[in-house]
Amino acid sequence: MSATSRIVVTGSSGLVGSALVDALRADGVAVTRLVRREPAHAGEVQWHPGERQLDPAVLAGAGAVVNLNGASIGRLPWGRRYREVLRSSRLTPTATIAAAVAQLGADAPLFVSASAVGFYGDRPREVLTEHAERGDTFLADLSAEWESAALEAGPGARVALLRTAPIIHRKGVLKPLVLLTRLGLSGPLGGGGQIWPWISLADEVRAIRHIIDNQLTGPVNLTGPTPASANVIGEAIAAELRRPYVLPAPAWALRLGLGRDAADSLLLSDADVRPEALLSSGFEFTHAHAADAVRAALAD
Repeated sequence: MSATSRIVVTGSSGLVGSALVDALRADGVAVTRLVRREPAHAGEVQWHPGERQLDPAVLAGAGAVVNLNGASIGRLPWGRRYREVLRSSRLTPTATIAAAVAQLGADAPLFVSASAVGFYGDRPREVLTEHAERGDTFLADLSAEWESAALEAGPGARVALLRTAPIIHRKGVLKPLVLLTRLGLSGPLGGGGQIWPWISLADEVRAIRHIIDNQLTGPVNLTGPTPASANVIGEAIAAELRRPYVLPAPAWALRLGLGRDAADSLLLSDADVRPEALLSSGFEFTHAHAADAVRAALAD
């Protein structure tokens, strides 16, 4: 990526957004952060998604606009009100960016818009590439709506859809798992044999930059190249923390405690998602195995 490139980023205060901005700026790439508060620096622009349109001039001339908005799916349980927050916090900003991209027409930058591997739902014994159909869980429905909002940028727009896996990081999927493990309460979740898509934060950021550098479009699975079960990830955490991994949590208990939507979408879903688009475009992973990603995350 040229040092003179400019990238526009929304959701830049989150785990992925902040890491992406830091990596870009470390390499001399200019970053424009869209923020909802009053701008504090020259590289920030205030916007009001859902209240007013974004001036397309903010995006003009950029190499890409990266849209990473969305309330955390890790906040549990998902009551009716919070499910609407999950939906609106994704669809409204995405639609606002899409409208600005559409106004720029052929001069619009690449639109790199967040989605999730939750798109595929619960699909035991299937290998899921970007060509697979959507699933039928709550997160599958939400991800499909999210992607549809991005594609409102128009048929001529260049849009990449980031179907991101849960991120192996202390502030990501590891946060509740590490807590339970430290307390000696970890063990198989609903059996533990279900395949959990995963990716390290380092590879998430590198993959987004790879998509921008190579101007990839369409759905892109951001997930590690080697499948891992819930037990593999749980046992790797326990090994690093030198704690036991013996206390099972049956599926019925998880659904009772977290609600069916959250338990089925986050913990019990079985989805062997493969990063075909990344690998076929020459991307090389820093962390090819979930245990390596866990080790690196807990060593930080």
